Amino acid sequence: MQNHSADTNSTDPLDMLDDAVAAAAFRRTVRHLRHRHDAQNIQLMGLAGFCRNCLADWIRDAGFEGDKSAAREVIHGMSAEEWKSTRQKPATDEQIAAMEASLAKNKADLL
Repeated sequence: MQNHSADTNSTDPLDMLDDAVAAAAFRRTVRHLRHRHDAQNIQLMGLAGFCRNCLADWIRDAGFEGDKSAAREVIHGMSAEEWKSTRQKPATDEQIAAMEASLAKNKADLL
């Protein structure tokens, strides 16, 4: 028996994915991002409008019982402090501008 998301009336094929399949794809995405620490969060935000920290927020929204710090540790594979000191590079003005433009698109899409 397949376990699907809560919206059983949806015709979106994404909603028809078995939860185990979706979870496996999510874990693979997170592991890929852990490996590709050269893809900075600011770059992800500028391009796609989400980053590792967003994924941590989303697992909390989905029911993860840990706090923000614990959720980020799940996604980063290390504490946020360790991530920042070993992986995060200073953002450039161009990266910040791209992030802000990308976030504006997120808000426009949600209206």
